[in-house]
This record gives sequence, structure tokens and C-alpha cells, in this order.
Amino acid sequence: MKSIPAESKILYDAALVKKGAPLPAHFYYRKWLKYYLDFCLKYHHEKSKKESLPHFLQKLKDKNQTEEQRKQAFHAVSIFYELKNVDHDKIGALKNKKEIISSKKEDSKSTQADWRPVYNDLNAEIRLRHYSPKTLKSYRGWVRQFQNFTKSKDPRLLSTPDVKDFLTDLAVERHVAASTQNQAFNALLFFYRHILKNEFGDLKEVPRAKRKPYIPVVLSREEIEAIIFHLSSPYDLIVKLLYGCGLRLSEGMNLRINCFNFDTLILTVHDGKGKKDRTVPIPETIVPELKTHLQSVIDLHQEDLKTGYAGTFLPDSLEKKYKNAAKELVWQWFFPAKTLTLIPETKEYKRYHLHDTHVQKAIKRGVGRAKIPKRASAHTFRHSFASHLLQANYDIRTIQELLGHSDVRTTMIYTHTIKSQTIKDAKSPLDF
Repeated sequence: MKSIPAESKILYDAALVKKGAPLPAHFYYRKWLKYYLDFCLKYHHEKSKKESLPHFLQKLKDKNQTEEQRKQAFHAVSIFYELKNVDHDKIGALKNKKEIISSKKEDSKSTQADWRPVYNDLNAEIRLRHYSPKTLKSYRGWVRQFQNFTKSKDPRLLSTPDVKDFLTDLAVERHVAASTQNQAFNALLFFYRHILKNEFGDLKEVPRAKRKPYIPVVLSREEIEAIIFHLSSPYDLIVKLLYGCGLRLSEGMNLRINCFNFDTLILTVHDGKGKKDRTVPIPETIVPELKTHLQSVIDLHQEDLKTGYAGTFLPDSLEKKYKNAAKELVWQWFFPAKTLTLIPETKEYKRYHLHDTHVQKAIKRGVGRAKIPKRASAHTFRHSFASHLLQANYDIRTIQELLGHSDVRTTMIYTHTIKSQTIKDAKSPLDF
């Protein structure tokens, strides 16, 4: 097939943008032009004369191309005809080269802008809304990618087509997962609304990555016991809480001593996903282990106080409001880190909770040693919690509350993880 000369391609792509051809369709427009050039060469038609176009369209019809395809081909070749001052045999006179170079110079004036104020505003807006540090890290990452994609274009000149091009590139060129594209969409939506103070615009034409149906991995009781057997303290207790209470890993790591009420056997999960609180029952079988672990945390806290440490990390501005709260026992992490953390600004030592990655690595080793033939992670124990409750005939609304889901449709995914118990031969209530 005859290829489009490089200089011609630059001019043609510019014409496509000027004529408002949808960005996802540019590939097909170039394809139709290649077909047309090949057709003219093969059947000795003048590619620069519009009289050749009807013959080309008839050929497409003979090849059983749809009417919609023929319309797109007609539009593609018509744009090619409208390129002015171009030698269609060599396509790319010196005059056009100068215009391209001049255009590039003008475009460069709007790029390489300073984006540091943008990131400062983003940090301020995220903290103002008390979003998690992970959300800030994610949003900063997507804004950074968007900045690179637009070649550091002046933020004041950004528009909806810039977002369309970026999201299209993610879906079409980079083939990202649907969840990844949605995350990018939400990050840029926040960026436009709260940082740039602009309307996001209509993005209906942007191709979206297709979301694949996902069925969670679920472990059996025997497999969970086998993994716990290969875990050392405190990781075995952490897994028992993840499975026994249906906790997310971040929720388990953020537990403090004041979250446990052993009198009523209630565990309060503070600031879960979406900054929501909820309560879940404490498994009675692990209460002795929890109390033993609690005593070790108390002993560690007493040793920290003797060394004169500055206390633990507190949420939001609680430390400023209550000066001594950081050293109080009730605010200490239930799973404290093994070492103290130095705060460079104040030269003080504080204690953080056990890091997520330590737990994840321990679980991965435990799964390997137990020879479990499943792709299990820390979140798998939460999936198993929900599936086993459903298998035990707990109603879906109760499970929704225990998991902290805002929408029951999220909880409904677990109906696919257990064997169907539907009676196929349905009966009328009158026959019961």
C-alpha cells in the first residue's frame, strides 16, 4: 500500500484538527487516504483531481464497505483535496516547511510553563478536604503525566481537547485498564474544577477503556489456616483481624488502642474508605491473643516514655488541639512500627504504625510456604470474609454494613464467589 509522505502527513494531520475530525478517527482518516493513493496508482487516476473520488467510492462499494465507512472515506479524501499550495506528487514545498517551523515556534511559546504553583495549590486543596495521602500521591502523579503529555503547556491555556487527547492516549495507545482510566479522569476533574477553576467540558467522544468483569479471589477456611500457620507474630494476628473483621489492610494498620472495646466485643473502624466510621464484632476466638498483644504494646509504650519520645502521629490537627494526646496510651497504634521515626523539622522521634509493605511481604511469603495455588493478597482475606458470611446465609445488607460499602451493588459481587443455592424447580407459596 502506498504510504503518505512524512511532510504530507504533518499537513494532513493539521488539516484534520482544523476541520474538527474526532481525534480517535484520525487513524482511520489516514487509512482511507492511503487506500485512495494506492487506488489512484493502481488504476491510473489523478490523485489531485476530484473526478477520481467517485471511482474510488464505487470501488469501496464493490468491496462491500458500509455506507458509514464510505462517508468517512469521502470526508478523508475531501480534506486531502483542500490542502492548498501543495504539490500532490512531492507534497511539501519549501513554503509549507517554513509554515510548519513557524507554527512549531509559536506553539513552543505556550509550552514549558512553570507548574510549581499548580502543585502547591493541589496540595492545599487536597489537605483542605482531608483527603488521604494516597489520594494526594495519586492525583499528583496523574497531573504530572498530564503536564508531560501537554509538554508543560501554560495551565491557563489548557482546554477540554487537551483532556480528551490525554484520556484517548491512555485508552487507545497505552491500553490501560478501565479502573486506571477512571482514576485519571477523576484526578483531572478535580484538577480542572478546584485548581484551574474551569468547567471540565463534554467528554462523550472519548473512547473509554472497557471494564472487565472481576470475580474476587476467595480462600477456604483450610487455606486461611494454612497461611496463618506460616506467619510469625504480629502478622498472624493481623491476618486474623483482616479475615475475622473484614478489614482493608489500611484499616487494620490504622487501628489504635481506643478502637477496641473488649467489654462489648466491638471494634470501631475510624476513618475508613471515604472517611467513614463503622463497627464490626471482634472474633471471640482471638480475644486472648489480642489482649496479650495489647499488653506488649503497653510495655513498648512505657519504654518509649522513658526515652522521652514525642509520642505517636495523630490525625489532622488533633495534636495541636490536645498537646499531650500523642503520648496517651489510648492513641497509640495497635500495631506499632518496630523503630521510631525522626522528624527532621523538630528533631523529635515519633512512632508510626507497621508499614503496609511489611504485611504484604509477610503474607506473600506465607502464601508461598503454604503452597496455595491462588493469587492471594491482603485484600483476599476481606473477600473471603464477605463470601463466607454469604455462604452462611447472612443477608446482603448486613454484609454491606460490615464491609462499609456505600452501595449494595458493590457487595453483590460476592454472589459470584459462592456456589448457587437456588432451587431450580420453583414452587408457589400455596404449595409450601
